[in-house]
Amino acid sequence: MASNLGPAYAYTVVYCKDVAESVAFYAKAFGYNVRRLDENRKWGELESGATTIAFTPLHQHETDDLTGQVQTPQSRGDRQPVELCFDYVDIDAAYKRAIENGAVAVSQPEEKKWGQKVGYVRDPDGNIVRLGSHVRS
Repeated sequence: MASNLGPAYAYTVVYCKDVAESVAFYAKAFGYNVRRLDENRKWGELESGATTIAFTPLHQHETDDLTGQVQTPQSRGDRQPVELCFDYVDIDAAYKRAIENGAVAVSQPEEKKWGQKVGYVRDPDGNIVRLGSHVRS
């Protein structure tokens, strides 16, 4: 008997200080198209293939009361316990575009021993974004 319990990965939600600012930043810095930005500025989404990248405020009554408050890094040396990873064919061009559009440089793209070129930046909220090439077999 077939089961309807197989999940589909639907969203990655990025908690941020300003939803509209973060949506605009990710669209410009990383090349995504904006799918949705609610009038109340409490929810935004980017077109990113099968999985949606969504943005919502750091603190909001609906979720803070149910699941607890979002914990943010206390210094620039700290980071969130998750990072966003975007694959590009031309990692150097993607890294350059991100920096030119407000991303903070963390590590320039370099070849890794596992066959991937990877660079790191921070978004305006301090989240780490990994820009990488597809891993070669």
